[in-house]
Parts: sequence; structure tokens; C-alpha cells
Amino acid sequence: MTSADSRTEGTQPTDLDARYGRTPSVRARQKTIGWSAAIAVVLVFVAWVAWVAFDGTSATIETRDIGHAIVDDSTVRVSFELSVTPGTDVACALQVQNDLHAIVGWKVVEIPASDTYTRTFTENVRSIEPGVTGLLHSCWLT
Repeated sequence: MTSADSRTEGTQPTDLDARYGRTPSVRARQKTIGWSAAIAVVLVFVAWVAWVAFDGTSATIETRDIGHAIVDDSTVRVSFELSVTPGTDVACALQVQNDLHAIVGWKVVEIPASDTYTRTFTENVRSIEPGVTGLLHSCWLT
């Protein structure tokens, strides 16, 4: 027998398990902690889904670009359609782009609430250089 064999000869597997925290009670505690953490994550996720689904704001926004017209070198007329739940205030951002698709004009339009679900709007947007297109960038509830 070598000296290395004689050093490990008296060490039993249960002694090593106890030394390095691999006893049944430690495993049971780790499983309990793991399952508790997994259940907590699931509960938080379910609560978040319920909060998002039933938060009371059911207003939705649908938009559609209708077109644009170049009025002159510094103005583009943008037409768009907005569909939103009646009684909801909305703001929309319009933009003018040049031939390199850089934004050269920007306008935020505040749209007051109405009884009509779908409405059409036309707005003039000023630009700092000649634009080639005018677009509806986005709308949001206010």
C-alpha cells in the first residue's frame, strides 16, 4: 500500500459527505429552497399576467398612414387614420424624412377625445430641409 492509500483508507463515504455538506438533510433543505424559489417565480409571473390583463385600461390604438403631400421645400402634409376607444385622449408623432431617410421634421399632435372610434387627420409638418416623405411615427394614450 502506498502512503496515499493509507491516508484515505480510514475515511468513509459518509464522513466525506458530512464534511462537504452532502448529507440527506442538506439535500432536503436545498430541494425545499429550490421548490420554494420556483413557486415564488411562478406566482410573481401569474400576478404580473393578471395585472397586465385586468388593469382596467382596455383602450387600444390602431393607426394607418394614408399618405403625404410635399407642400414646399419646408412643409409636408401628412394624412393618417386613428382608431381608438371613444373618450380617449391620444398624442401622435409625425415625421418628415429626406432622401437619405434622415428625419428632418418632427411634430407631436395632441388629439382630444371623441365619440367616434375611427377618425382621419391631416397635419402640416415643418422640416429643416426638403423632405421626400411624411410618416406617422407612433401614437400613445395621454
